[in-house]
Amino acid sequence: MKLLIRGARILDPSQGLDREGDLLVEEGRIAALEGEIPADPQTEIIEARGKWLVPGLIDMHVHLREPGEEWKEDIESGSRAAAAGGFTAVACMPNTRPPNDSPETTRYILDRAREVDLVRVYPVACISRGQEGRELAPFGELREAGAVAVSDDGRPVADAGLMRLALEYARSFDLPVISHAEDPGLSAGGQVNEGIVSARLGLKGIPAEAEEVAVFRDIALAKLTGHPVHIAHVSTAGAVEIIRRAKEEGLPVTAETAPHYFTLTEEAVLDYDTNAKVNPPLRTERDREAVRRALAEGVIDTVATDHAPHSPLEKEVEFPAAAFGLIGLETALPLTLRLVREGLISPLRMVELLSTNPARILKVPGGTLKPGSPADLTLIDPEAVWVVTGETLYSKSKNSPFLGWEMRGRAVLTVVGGRIVWRI
Repeated sequence: MKLLIRGARILDPSQGLDREGDLLVEEGRIAALEGEIPADPQTEIIEARGKWLVPGLIDMHVHLREPGEEWKEDIESGSRAAAAGGFTAVACMPNTRPPNDSPETTRYILDRAREVDLVRVYPVACISRGQEGRELAPFGELREAGAVAVSDDGRPVADAGLMRLALEYARSFDLPVISHAEDPGLSAGGQVNEGIVSARLGLKGIPAEAEEVAVFRDIALAKLTGHPVHIAHVSTAGAVEIIRRAKEEGLPVTAETAPHYFTLTEEAVLDYDTNAKVNPPLRTERDREAVRRALAEGVIDTVATDHAPHSPLEKEVEFPAAAFGLIGLETALPLTLRLVREGLISPLRMVELLSTNPARILKVPGGTLKPGSPADLTLIDPEAVWVVTGETLYSKSKNSPFLGWEMRGRAVLTVVGGRIVWRI
C-alpha cells in the first residue's frame, strides 16, 4: 500500500529541510518528497497541515527488561510505549537477566522484536561478562549476532585497564562503546545528589564528582586508544565542561542526556518521591541549566530516555530501598518540545537530538527523510494537549515523576518501514 502524508511541515536536518510539503511512501521506503504529490486511488492519504513530519525518533538508551524481568516491562509493552512516544527504534541496554553477554541472548532479543513487529529494537551487549567488570564479553560474536554497541550500563566499568581493552577491542569490530560514567568509590550507598537536599533528607549523597571523574577517565582512554566513547546520561555542569573541552580538542566523544535532567532538579525528591530517584541523581538548578545550554550548543549530541521500568514492588517502598530509574518513552517528545517553545533550540535541532544524531552514533538506518530511505517516520502535533496518567501509559510500569503533568505536543502517527504502528 502507498501512503501519502500531505501538507506537513517537513523537518529533516540531514537535508537541511524545514518547509511544507508532501511525502510519499511506497513499498516500505520513502518514494518522493515534494511540494505537492498527486495520489492514485490505492494511496492512503494522511492530511497533516499544522503538524510536523520528521524522521522516526530513535531512543539509544532504554531498558526493556526482557529476558528475565518481564513483570516490569517486556519487548512488546516497551515497543508499544515507544511507538506511542513517536519512536520508531530503540536500543536496549544489556542489564537483563541474564545479562546480554552472549550471542544467544542477543539473538533472542532480536527474535522477540520480530515477533512483536512494532518498532526496530537494537540490542546493546555487555562490555564485560555478566557485567562483572572482570573480563571482556565476546565482542565479535555479539556483533555478528546483531549487537549495535557495547555497554555495562547499570554498572560502571570500574577497572580502567579493562575499559582501555574494551575500547581497543571494540575498534576491531567498529562497535560503539557506551559509558555508564560513575566512580563507584564515590557513589557507593548514595541515594540522591550530594548537597543541601541530601542533608535535609538525611540521605547519603552522590557527589557530582562521581560522574565527572569517570567522564574524564573514559575520554582520556578514548584519546589513548583512538576509539570513540559515548557518555550516557550526562547530569552535571562539570561533566558538560569536560565534554566541551574534549570536543574542542577534537577527541572522539559523543554524549547524551535524558529529559529528566533538563526538566527537573534535586528538589523533585524533597517529599521522598521514589519516582524521581534515578542514577545519576537529579542535580541542582546550575547543573540543569548547564545541560540545557549543552543541548543548544552541540556539546551534548542526543536526548535519550534511559527508560527504566520498575514495578510498585521496587518503587512503593522506603526511599533507601527503592530502585533507581524512571520511565520516559512516552514523555520524552513533549518535554523536549518545551525547549523549542522556550526558544532554547530550534525544531531542526530537536530532530537532530532525537533522531539524526542517534542514528549516526549507533550507525543504524534512519534519521533522514531522503527518498530511497526506509520509511521510518514520526508525525507530531506540537499543540496537542494531554495529561500523563498511569491509565494512558503503555509501559507496564508507571514509575514516572511526570504523572499528572499537562503536556503539550505528542506523536499522532508513527510509521516503521512504511507500516503504521501507532496513530491517534
